[in-house]
Amino acid sequence: MSKILLLGSGELGKEFVIAAQRIGQTVIAVDSYENAPAMQVAHGFEVINMLDGEALDKIVAKHKPDFIVPEIEAIRTERFYDYEKQGITVVPSAKAANFTMNRKAIRDLASKELGLKTANYRYATSSEELQNAVKEVGIPCVVKPLMSSSGKGQSTIKTPDDIERAWNYAVDGSRGDVVEVIVEAFIKFNSEITLLTITQNNNPTLFCAPIGHRQERGDYQESWQPARISDKDLFEAQDMAEKVTEALGGAGLFGVEFFLADDGVYFSELSPRPHDTGMVTLAGTQNFNEFELHLRAILSLPIFEITLEKFGASAVILASENSSNPSYEGLENIAGLAKTDFRIFGKPTTRPYRRMGVALTSDTLETNIEEVVERAKEAAKLVSVKY
Repeated sequence: MSKILLLGSGELGKEFVIAAQRIGQTVIAVDSYENAPAMQVAHGFEVINMLDGEALDKIVAKHKPDFIVPEIEAIRTERFYDYEKQGITVVPSAKAANFTMNRKAIRDLASKELGLKTANYRYATSSEELQNAVKEVGIPCVVKPLMSSSGKGQSTIKTPDDIERAWNYAVDGSRGDVVEVIVEAFIKFNSEITLLTITQNNNPTLFCAPIGHRQERGDYQESWQPARISDKDLFEAQDMAEKVTEALGGAGLFGVEFFLADDGVYFSELSPRPHDTGMVTLAGTQNFNEFELHLRAILSLPIFEITLEKFGASAVILASENSSNPSYEGLENIAGLAKTDFRIFGKPTTRPYRRMGVALTSDTLETNIEEVVERAKEAAKLVSVKY
């Protein structure tokens, strides 16, 4: 059996560890704080600053893993190339992890090298550069740190007065030591989708049914599977996803995000790992959830097919205050609902808008997907975080 070093131990990592445990793999979970969700179910854990290259080298040397699986962005990813030379498999690959931890690398790959359709964009390393970039792409526009996750530091500029605030907010929300932002022209899109794309070592690339999602503050609030999309747009999204994942190399699950607009499909972002919107697959929408797919692809276990079994939706359970001892009320209410489930992630601390759990609903393939989403939203309201 294989030893996996998991770099980042949040709720996505926790579900990945559970999937790995079920088929006998050994996982060491790593994060910057103790008792992170994935640590609670792993064989062992390490607490380090993953932006400290020497600290990262030490735990790799200590555990001698077969696989290194990144779960977050804030990692000294350039070290991954050395680990590959040592014979360790970096998931999906050192190139994929290094490129996608930085929005600049992945956007330039998609737009400039592969010619995928994206929003008009510029970069800025100061408030003054941001002023100029906004003039070039136009208002309204979206500002994001090059390194961040879950919408941290992301905002929309609607007037010139917003520029200074957007810069400060992006810097505060940035992960890592890169102080740079991407400025994107605002696309008048009709909807957003995540296309979970699974690359395999010796088998074809596979796609899950597209996942729709709604965001607030740059973070998803609800997701549902399948999303409504035309055959033409779906084919276009799959073609883009296959091109960019092939260019990055390696095996594993990628969460590829797209905007659907009147004039077609726009590539938005890519994560080389299970995606937060993909937690909807925990509702049993597929024959394998996204964490099981990621694991099987990593281990070169052939995936014959991915089948849509049910319609499903997820809705987040959020904290509203700071606390170091959260508890939960209302679990009996959500547990009593038909075709409904939930996950409490076990995060040891809370802060406003921190994702602490998720409500999951499902129904038959003949159901109206909007009804399934509404049920998930109502179910999430039944659980309250206490401080």
